[in-house]
Amino acid sequence: MNSVTLGSLEKAFSRGGNRLCFVDPRDPCRCIKIARSDKTPELKRQEKSFPKNLKPLQAFDDNYGEYAVFSRIEKTIGDEAFELIPRCYGFVETDFGDGLCVEMIRDDDGAISLSLKQYLWLYGKEPKLNKLLQQFSKRWQQLGIPSRNLLLHNMLVQQKAGEPHRLMVIDGLGWPDMLPLAYYSKAFACYKAGRRLQKLELAIAALLAKKNNGQDYGVHGWLSEEQRRGVGY
Repeated sequence: MNSVTLGSLEKAFSRGGNRLCFVDPRDPCRCIKIARSDKTPELKRQEKSFPKNLKPLQAFDDNYGEYAVFSRIEKTIGDEAFELIPRCYGFVETDFGDGLCVEMIRDDDGAISLSLKQYLWLYGKEPKLNKLLQQFSKRWQQLGIPSRNLLLHNMLVQQKAGEPHRLMVIDGLGWPDMLPLAYYSKAFACYKAGRRLQKLELAIAALLAKKNNGQDYGVHGWLSEEQRRGVGY
């Protein structure tokens, strides 16, 4: 397998708590996630005390965990899930180590889609977005897609003709429970998905209140126009 050259670390268009995201140089409709140099599985395991430090390296690898979740969702829910989450294309070798290749969510003008957090901050919960949120919530609970809490910066608003067209969850997937019983009960999965949606509504209200009170946006989920359009990246 040929290695994919990502270039310098500064070419990452997004930086998360554990990983960097690059536009796949082979296909602008895909992105590649790699571990940050200060958050490698080896370093994360070293930070743990006994007996957690006895776990295999894969247990500390975000890419491996995410790939396992995508595979399980595809197997149990099927193609319908990809109405609301990106497709995963597996692992690729890069000049920064193994990366996970996933679908890049872009607007119809080619720009990387805004996070729900950034969209709300810029435009508020306007009627078209509110309608889209209602449609998303109904479908999310109907499918019972496994996730942790739905964070605003982990959701994207894909726009078409300048209007919100689709909501996508790009991170935070998988049931985090020690005994994830919801994987084995569709009814329980739908219930838990509904609880996640209730918390999402609270998070939206909290963000809008934060803006109205003149507080700072915060750290996560903001892309400049240059980052969205790949200028200099």
